[in-house]
Amino acid sequence: MKTRIWVALLVIYLVWGATYLAIRVAVEHMPPFLMAGSRFLIAGSVLFIWRRLAGDETPKLKEWRIAGIIGLFFVLGGNGGVTWAEQMVPSGIAALVIATSPLWMVVIDMVLPGTKKPNLIAILGVLVGFIGIFILIGPQQFLGVSSGLHPVGILVLLLSAFSWAVGTIYAREAARPSSAIMRTSMLMLVGGGVLFVLGSVTGELRQVDLTAIPAVSWAGFLYLILFGSIVGFITYNWLLRMAPTPLVSTYAYVNPVIAILLGTFLVNEPMTARIIIAAVIIVFAVVLINFALLPRGQPEDQTVYAPRGND
Repeated sequence: MKTRIWVALLVIYLVWGATYLAIRVAVEHMPPFLMAGSRFLIAGSVLFIWRRLAGDETPKLKEWRIAGIIGLFFVLGGNGGVTWAEQMVPSGIAALVIATSPLWMVVIDMVLPGTKKPNLIAILGVLVGFIGIFILIGPQQFLGVSSGLHPVGILVLLLSAFSWAVGTIYAREAARPSSAIMRTSMLMLVGGGVLFVLGSVTGELRQVDLTAIPAVSWAGFLYLILFGSIVGFITYNWLLRMAPTPLVSTYAYVNPVIAILLGTFLVNEPMTARIIIAAVIIVFAVVLINFALLPRGQPEDQTVYAPRGND
């Protein structure tokens, strides 16, 4: 069993770490919202049909409504924002910015009435994380001088990380089907449908020429469906049942590192001292925050709907 757990963990590290590069490759020749919407509609349909055939109950209307809200935060605001931003921002940088989602969760808990307030370790993690963001973006960006990163793309990524944080906090107390994969399929279907509609009304359908899309972009698209969504979530939910949550949560530290390495060595994305320093600081901040949050009994709620590209 230990061997299976470590193999599954390695799959999560590599599969979800590579989703950011797959997104970048796909959106080079595919409209972002239609690509993301199609990806989640297909993957969500496969997972939904599988769970129904396996005996899961048909979700109730209330559960669909809740899944819709969560899907808007995760799939539309989270994955949709990442997909759009990766037209302008390197995939490794996108993964690093999205890794800051736990920072926003702590900030929201600090100001939201009725929530258990974060401890000093979590607050320290937030401060460290924002220092990492400042270094990543570059002090010159705040002084009106270009840092080499697209400012709108970075802003959208920060909003995506915030959207995942809001969705995760909302999902803590929301009523959901007992099957984690069923509820994952539901938010994929709702969020994917909204993304597809958004792409249609913004004119992306007119940009689509299936014959002009190269094989590498199709490969990225298929990877996102099969591995990023289906294989990734099935493996992840198996790990949640079989392995200690602190061990499973390590994907949050490893995924951005994998994404940066793949982007650097496969498509020559920039790897500067500033990016390396920022990555170390941000990952350390996430470690601090996860360490502080785990005793609160919320690890599954924070990870079941995790922003895996992500995924």
